[in-house]
Amino acid sequence: MNATAARSAQQTAQPSAKPPVIETRGLGKIYSPDSEAEVIALQDVDLRIEHGEFVAIVGPSGSGKSTLMNLIGCLDSPSSGTYLCDGVDVADLDAEERAVLRRDKIGFVFQGFNLLSRMNALDNVAMPLSYARVPVAERRQRASEALAAVGLGERMHHRPSELSGGQQQRVAIARALIHKPAILMADEPTGALDSRTGQDILALFERLRDEGHTIILITHDADVAAHAGRVCVMRDGRLHTDTLSAHRAPVDDAEMSADTSRAETSGAETRA
Repeated sequence: MNATAARSAQQTAQPSAKPPVIETRGLGKIYSPDSEAEVIALQDVDLRIEHGEFVAIVGPSGSGKSTLMNLIGCLDSPSSGTYLCDGVDVADLDAEERAVLRRDKIGFVFQGFNLLSRMNALDNVAMPLSYARVPVAERRQRASEALAAVGLGERMHHRPSELSGGQQQRVAIARALIHKPAILMADEPTGALDSRTGQDILALFERLRDEGHTIILITHDADVAAHAGRVCVMRDGRLHTDTLSAHRAPVDDAEMSADTSRAETSGAETRA
C-alpha cells in the first residue's frame, strides 16, 4: 500500500472529531402545500459539507439553489428532513435560538453588497457586533482587523459611494467574517461586478478557504462555480450531481444551458 492509500485508509478508519459543518438528510421544502398554488421547491436533498471546504451550489433559476441557501442559512424552515448546522439540529431550536445560531455561525455575502450608505467601511463592518453588545472599542478594533484581512485597511474610513464595486464587496465579506462564523455563504457575489473584479473576489474566497474558512457559493455561472473544490448541481429541486472540482474543473456547460432553457420555458423562476 503506497503512502497516499495508507493516509486514505487511516482517514476512513478514524472519523473526524468535528461533525460536518453542514449536514442535510432528505431536506425538502413545499410552498403553499395542499393548495392550487403548491410549489415543491426542494426534494430529498442529502448534503454533507466538512469544515474548510469550498463548495459551489450551482443551477439555473428555478432549480432550488436559493431555497437550499435559505434553509442552510436558517432564513427559512424546511417542510421535511433534517438539517444539522455545525452539529446542532436546527429543528430543536426556537426562533431566538435560530437567530443566535445564524448570527454566530453563518456569515452572508450578497450580490448587492447591502452596505449602509451613511456609514464608512469600518462602521459597516463593525455594525453586527453592536447587536451582540460588544464594547465600541473592541468592535472597531475587530472591524479594522477584518478590513485589513481583505485588503482594505487603508480604505476603512471611506463610505460606500467612495469605493469601487469590488471594494464594496470586500467590505461586505469583512462584515460577514466579523463574528468568525463557521460558514460563509455567498449568493451570486460576483453578479454585480465586471469579470476582472469578479476574479479578484473569487481569489479572495480561495484564500479564505486556504485559511480554514468554509465557503458555500451560490451561483448560476459555471465559470464561477469552477473555482470551488466541489460543485453541487441543482435541478428541479433535487441535488443532481455532487462532484469534486479537479483544479477548477469546469461544470458541464451544456448541461447548465439545457437546465436554464428548461427552467425558463416552464416559468420555474418562482421556485428559486
